Amino acid sequence: MARAGLTAERVTIAGADLADEVGLDQVTMSQVARQLGVKDASLYTHVRSLEDLRGRIALLAADEKTILIAEATAGRAGKDALVAFANAWREYAHQHPGRYMATQTPVRIDPELAAEAPGPRRAIELTYGMLRGYRLAEPDLTDAVRLLRSTFHGFVALEAAGGFAHERSPQHSWVRALDALHTLLEHWPPSREGDSP
Repeated sequence: MARAGLTAERVTIAGADLADEVGLDQVTMSQVARQLGVKDASLYTHVRSLEDLRGRIALLAADEKTILIAEATAGRAGKDALVAFANAWREYAHQHPGRYMATQTPVRIDPELAAEAPGPRRAIELTYGMLRGYRLAEPDLTDAVRLLRSTFHGFVALEAAGGFAHERSPQHSWVRALDALHTLLEHWPPSREGDSP
């Protein structure tokens, strides 16, 4: 019998907490059930499958990360906004590694849940809004978004995996990377004739 008060939200949070502890790919429905003190079958009243749970974790994490970024960038523009945005991204990845990976891993998400979730939509708005401070327009905006995401995710993924073994602190490299991104965004190369759309 399910514990009183068990909901899809509680199951999702338990799964997200577990993902932060053991890694997203190590989360199982049985482990989540044990963490909640219920039988496995009780979870399926609230979450259809492990894939559904991972989709819900991704939406939860997108919302949390977006709130952190929105708070960090409020009232900022240009380089200040870029640095605040990047630092909030990295902070979330450090504090919630399993949740963070859910936002970076392709997973099927229930279209109804996705339509109601503000996180992914707000993340796009915040990113494009911050980049408009650099006076970029399409298709350069999309290219710049992809560059930032690749840089931020690549850095935090390598950092989490212990990929920066050099004696120079990763923090110094992070600061320099943000300086370089700011310079590039201020001097964004024009699109070349014949670039694919």
